[in-house]
Amino acid sequence: MFKRNLAKFNHAMGFQRSSCWQKVRPDSDLSTKERAPNSSHPVTNETVSEDANYSSWMVDHPSALTSFDQMMKDAKGKKIVVFLDYDGTLSPIVNNPDRAFMSDEVSTPVHACECGELFDRLSHAKLSTRVSKLYPRMRAAVKEVAKYFPTAIISGRSRDKVKGFVQLNNIYYAGSHGMDIMAPPRPVRSSDGNYLTVSLDRKGNDVVFQPAQKFLPAIQKISKELEEAIMKIPGARVENNRFCVSVHFRQVREEDYGTLEEKVKSILKHYPDFRLDWGKKVMEIRPSIEWDKGNALEYLLDTLGLGNCTDVLPVYIGDDRTDEDAFKVIQKRGQGYPIVVTSSPKDTKASYSLYDPSEVLTFLSRLARWRKSSSSSRSLSQVWDCE
Repeated sequence: MFKRNLAKFNHAMGFQRSSCWQKVRPDSDLSTKERAPNSSHPVTNETVSEDANYSSWMVDHPSALTSFDQMMKDAKGKKIVVFLDYDGTLSPIVNNPDRAFMSDEVSTPVHACECGELFDRLSHAKLSTRVSKLYPRMRAAVKEVAKYFPTAIISGRSRDKVKGFVQLNNIYYAGSHGMDIMAPPRPVRSSDGNYLTVSLDRKGNDVVFQPAQKFLPAIQKISKELEEAIMKIPGARVENNRFCVSVHFRQVREEDYGTLEEKVKSILKHYPDFRLDWGKKVMEIRPSIEWDKGNALEYLLDTLGLGNCTDVLPVYIGDDRTDEDAFKVIQKRGQGYPIVVTSSPKDTKASYSLYDPSEVLTFLSRLARWRKSSSSSRSLSQVWDCE
């Protein structure tokens, strides 16, 4: 059985776009298993239709890889700042959220439920030798990018958990959808002073910004109540992300969706200061404050001293609905590169697209090489300052 599953997994790791893929409608909590355009399975009318729809959609959201040279031509002489989502962007989405690793050995493009289950079961040690020869390392690519550009990861996960996954010290972390930010120690000019809470970390180095700090006691209570309420629903998981709570249902049977949603909403109705949002196979309980990934992007630019610069190009790469808030901010600024990661057409404010995390890796690697070889390359300290 193990050999058969390993062979199946290796086939899926054919280093083309995966033959098994999970696509999620942006406005739905339910997902359907569909085949990717480059599938090795027999071509059907449905596959041809999907290819046509995706190709048509890409006219308005061209690949950031095929558009790379033009993007960098337009960026020459300007300051690039890189913002990255984590799940589904730097790491594959897997059934067990605690195993969404961005390892030194492999960054796999596999997103499908079936392939995700195999990835969960198979150890990195058994696959690392084969895969590391074929795939560049995602962690190394992010580290290299951060050498040349200010770089931040903005995730729905807790800041500590994302930092534990990424394990890099030369980037900045914003957890809980931007409600827990570790930023450079620079003068703070928050766009939302009503929720301003700034302090140094334990080492006295980085500034920590936590606009939802007053909600922590309620978040702890909600998390505990949710765990007790859903413990009898097979596959349901509660993840306390410090300033928000995630209820994962990727492994929940479809017939239990309604029961799970009802239990979550019955608890939430006792907490009017919180709201329910939907992501990919996850329900997010968050404080009802005007703060999201878009605000986090603006805050980080501001604390980097780049908020008012007219020659700054934010690059934001993300795959989920919560990333749309950041795309909107870049769109409003009138300059920058909002890039959505998706294998299917979707409504988005992004201007460019990447198909999966493997294309994200390629894009980041090319970005680092471009800056490294650019004759106009400047040091990071110079990049941070407005001229």
